[in-house]
Amino acid sequence: MSKPKKIITEYRNYYLPVDFPVLLLTGEHWKISDIPSPRLHFHNCLEIGVCHSWGGTMKFYSDPLRFQAGDVTCVPRNIPHTTWSDKGSESHWSYLFFDPNELFRDMLLPSDTGLDLSLFSYQNFRHILPKEEFPQIYTLTMSAIDELVAMRPNYRLSVKGLLLALSIELNRIQEQENTGFQEVPPPTDISVPENALVISPALNYIEDNYGTQFPVEKLAEVCHLSPTHFRRVFHSIMHTSPLNYLNSIRIMKACNLLRSTEESILTISELSGFASVSSFNRHFQEVIHQTPREYRTHSKPFTDASADDPRTTIIEFSGWMEPESDPY
Repeated sequence: MSKPKKIITEYRNYYLPVDFPVLLLTGEHWKISDIPSPRLHFHNCLEIGVCHSWGGTMKFYSDPLRFQAGDVTCVPRNIPHTTWSDKGSESHWSYLFFDPNELFRDMLLPSDTGLDLSLFSYQNFRHILPKEEFPQIYTLTMSAIDELVAMRPNYRLSVKGLLLALSIELNRIQEQENTGFQEVPPPTDISVPENALVISPALNYIEDNYGTQFPVEKLAEVCHLSPTHFRRVFHSIMHTSPLNYLNSIRIMKACNLLRSTEESILTISELSGFASVSSFNRHFQEVIHQTPREYRTHSKPFTDASADDPRTTIIEFSGWMEPESDPY
């Protein structure tokens, strides 16, 4: 029997500002080619996509799903996937990336409603929502995109309200379909370590608890793996150790705070989860090649580092900023 083809996964870490954790990718150049990528990717926030023209296929660790013009796609964080267009076409898209936890943090939602707007509430959700079946989802998504493009007075407040309504609608759909929709579970054969679903619980845990102190063994526990096996699987997927990845996430969060707040270096080191400011300074300089104070002064973007620099880490890849057109 031939050896199964290795599945490569790619992590895309989008920079979402603290004061308004929303990113829009749109324009005429956002067209998806008809060449299936040999690798899947996953990202650190919720992705809402709108297909404006043509159709194609969306692939997860399951059977391929078909999409067409007018469909809205919903992909939670840390869910590996890829998209390609039908042969001879280039589907045109717009993408919204946002973090419901952060975007709605200051909203006092009634505790007795059972409404969960966190990223976890979309884990079992159907990923493609046709316009004809879910017109409200399409209207809310397009309205938010139009507001972000036009940037009229108070557009952020309008976008926040539209995305709150969108999140509530997604929550309602999930509740309605929860009994009929079957989540595709991670494979039981962990011998295929390239499947990022295996470590998805650890990535979620890091994203939600990076500001606290916890041992690597806790990450293995949430993935139901032994610590040794977890470290091996994690490294095969992320190409770095769990601790290095955790520190990279903490530094990314620190960069966000340095850019968008006036908090002291000491406070930011604590909020980012470092045990001491000396440890923070050391790790920050190893990754960003500047001190936190220098970074704040120059506001160096994550993408400035050369792709050929051997020191480049996951922190310096700031997401999918150009459409893929060529096979890897």
